[in-house]
Amino acid sequence: MMGRRTRSSLLLHLTFIVSFSSLTCPSFSSSTDAFVFGGCTQQKYVHDSPFESNLNSLLTSLVNSATYSSYNKYTIMGSSPQDVVYGLYQCRGDLSMPDCATCVARAVSQLSVLCAQTCGGALQLQGCYVKYDNTTFLGVEDKTVVLKKCGPSVGYKTDAMNLRDAVLGGMARTGGAYRVGGSGDVQGVAQCVGDLSAGECQDCLSEAIMRLRSDCGTADYGDMFLAKCYARYTTGGPHKSTNDGEKTFAIIIGLLAGVALLIIFLIFLRKVFGGNGKEISPAVPTTLALHSISASAISFYSRLLPLHDVNFPRFSSILLANGRLGQEKYGGGVAECVQKNKVRKKGSYIRFHSPLHFDKAVLS
Repeated sequence: MMGRRTRSSLLLHLTFIVSFSSLTCPSFSSSTDAFVFGGCTQQKYVHDSPFESNLNSLLTSLVNSATYSSYNKYTIMGSSPQDVVYGLYQCRGDLSMPDCATCVARAVSQLSVLCAQTCGGALQLQGCYVKYDNTTFLGVEDKTVVLKKCGPSVGYKTDAMNLRDAVLGGMARTGGAYRVGGSGDVQGVAQCVGDLSAGECQDCLSEAIMRLRSDCGTADYGDMFLAKCYARYTTGGPHKSTNDGEKTFAIIIGLLAGVALLIIFLIFLRKVFGGNGKEISPAVPTTLALHSISASAISFYSRLLPLHDVNFPRFSSILLANGRLGQEKYGGGVAECVQKNKVRKKGSYIRFHSPLHFDKAVLS
């Protein structure tokens, strides 16, 4: 049904599409469904397969569960190992249940478009995270950097940097899967995915906060998303509009739709100019020797002439009009139809080739 399954983490082979929206902290939360990042595996599943049915069941379960829980994980078993699908969702810790349910439903809807017919996908919105894969990742700590974004440097201001470091340090020491901190203009938020143990969560957040402090330096805001946790801060400086994520996602979907339409259009052109989808008639083989053509077949070529008398443009036009492809041997001359109504002599064969119907002539 599917290609050979890999055992590496989804985030190691995701093709990521990233948009950086404004930092979302409890005190300045805006759109919870703004697009942050997303990615899909390259492996595809077969339409109407057991895996697709299991995936649909999984995504439905995620959406339903989000109406009463801010986190959940599922494993949908199949009749074979190839049909098993794993998934989870995680809402930001400060979201109400209605907001959590709305965010997860939106994420699942976008993921179904972004990662159509792929065996794995992940999507992070401002308020929630959804992920599925055909390889288990549940309960596995993963500190791979998925997204890093640092704002513009404001220069080293001792007071501002001390406040920033104090907020990040406080979040690193605070227990729990969801952590917030603030001091003056500096605010921060950090969270683990719910499938990690308390020790794994602490380890992951410590790594994210350490990287955020070292990599973003004097930036006025920063985001550090690892595979199973994230840490973010803002100093109250200018941020990107929260609409940027939604605009980027709309552009992505527009591009995907454009590619799909182009493919459909090319297939349509191929059918229209490729003999309207008709295959070569078995009554006239693709390779013929002129000296063996029967009387009934001669009418197809209008008339049989010595090679030097053949009107090659007209001859090739007849072949093109009838949708036939042939390689003909007659006398000692050669003609090759290289494009419509153009024929040239070469060797001891006459080769007729219709670029509108075939990629290349079929040789015996």
